[in-house]
Amino acid sequence: MRWTAVLAAAAALAGPAPAQDRPVRVICFGAHPDDCELKAAGVAALWAEKGHKVKFVSVTNGDAGHWRQSGPELARRRKAEVEACAKVLGIETQVLDVPDGELEPTLAHRKTVTRLIREWDADVVIAPRPNDYHPDHRYTGVLVQDSAFMVGVPKFLPDVPALKANPVFLFYSDGFKRPTPFRGEVVVGIDAAVEKKAACVEKLESQFYEGGALGSADLMPADPQKQAERRRQVRAGHAGRDQAVARRYRDRLADWYGKERAATVEAAEAFEVCEYGRRPTKAELAKLFPFFGE
Repeated sequence: MRWTAVLAAAAALAGPAPAQDRPVRVICFGAHPDDCELKAAGVAALWAEKGHKVKFVSVTNGDAGHWRQSGPELARRRKAEVEACAKVLGIETQVLDVPDGELEPTLAHRKTVTRLIREWDADVVIAPRPNDYHPDHRYTGVLVQDSAFMVGVPKFLPDVPALKANPVFLFYSDGFKRPTPFRGEVVVGIDAAVEKKAACVEKLESQFYEGGALGSADLMPADPQKQAERRRQVRAGHAGRDQAVARRYRDRLADWYGKERAATVEAAEAFEVCEYGRRPTKAELAKLFPFFGE
């Protein structure tokens, strides 16, 4: 009976989809101040342009993510970088004060993530999958998954109202194969937002122009022409990632946009539905992603 009750409670929490007579509310979690921007800046810009509400959260402060700088100086720099990105995209952003490389899936962090999802009154929650090369990425995924049921439990964090309907939880795209490969289930063409995403990525100088934790002074030429070429290379490299997503998931784009429109999409971002949240129908997803058909 105990497990029957648990399953019944889960079904009740999943409930009907929230009515979309209000803006869609989306919260994205990344391990570091650049992760959300890389994986979801395009779709975030599209949501924001339509008046929907998006928030990016970096679960660590990124204070170890540079070959030269570190500590509070780097944390302040990276916070300023993502704040500049948020202005470009028209969204909100927050950086938690957890040291880079030291994130663990603790009860305290679970409460923090659950609180943030509830306070945002999220319809959609996006995070990395919990199989990844970086421990901070993995544990961000674990923490968000661990919150997927708790966001609706009233006696857990009773000072913050529990959600009445479970959000749709999604994963960012990745290339990891074990234990299971990523499945691109929701694929969004971001051609209309590629310039905003490129402008956002350019704000993340510490990570891309300078190379982040594994970079070096060799990436920062003194010659102005070489500096300009370096910036072009960074921009082209990131654009190529989104172009590769569009090529890889062309058939899935056709499912959402129709074959003729999908054939014209040059850049895309892809997401997988996490089974721990609400299991949305295609019609529900179309309401949550109100770009299909454009």
